[in-house]
Amino acid sequence: MRSFSFWFLAVSLLCAQPADPPAPAKPKPERPFLPGSKWRANDPNRPLPPKVDPGPPMLPLPPPSDAIVLFNGKDLSEWTAVLKNQTVEPGWKVQDGYMEVVPGTGALVSKRKFGSAQYHIEWAAPTEIKGSGQRRGNSGVILMRRYELQVLDSWDNPTYADGMAAAFYGQYPPLVNASRKPGEWQSYDIIFEAPVFNGDQLVKAPYATVLHNGVVVHHHVKILGRTRTDGSYLPHGPEEPLMLQNHGGDAVRFRNIWVRPLRNPEEP
Repeated sequence: MRSFSFWFLAVSLLCAQPADPPAPAKPKPERPFLPGSKWRANDPNRPLPPKVDPGPPMLPLPPPSDAIVLFNGKDLSEWTAVLKNQTVEPGWKVQDGYMEVVPGTGALVSKRKFGSAQYHIEWAAPTEIKGSGQRRGNSGVILMRRYELQVLDSWDNPTYADGMAAAFYGQYPPLVNASRKPGEWQSYDIIFEAPVFNGDQLVKAPYATVLHNGVVVHHHVKILGRTRTDGSYLPHGPEEPLMLQNHGGDAVRFRNIWVRPLRNPEEP
């Protein structure tokens, strides 16, 4: 009996020994500094812009007579979708004059292509608040499938400055936070100047002016290459599609999307 008790006690003590502590996680490599800036992309120390009240909503804004309407509130006939790098049929929900992101259906891509253009896009974050930071009403308006203007519920929802609503993601925060409450319709009006390439060489960088809910949040800013890059530009065509991001299936809504291609003033 003594022998059994001794071995039972020894095994119990061995089992009770604390497990080796997990190895510390390797720190993530720091992102490079943005060109001409003291800030890195997604820098949590970058100051947040001040909040402003954009005033009462005046939406929807009717499209001008020369606008190309990309969403008429009835169907997705002007769109296709991309899921896992494959072109698929669009699966977003359409009802009551808006379309809504559906998980697992991919991003929407316009069938038409655009260069320099005026864009009008209305969107709303989900009324029910779920998550925080980047996990709350996240989507994106991606010009030429490369240059992302962030969509996010930024009403009382702190995150890194260049990842909030109306930020050029990973590059520029908006000048001010003109966000409305979750569930309320918001608008982006974008004046976009497309880049110009000569073969592999950049001749003219892309520029943009953006109004969020009628408030200027970017004034002729130089877009620093594709989103999620180190400021480099990869050559592409003079016209490319508009993309609406499906970020983890957040149920963001869109409506009243129209585009006015902008011609060179010297063109007839």
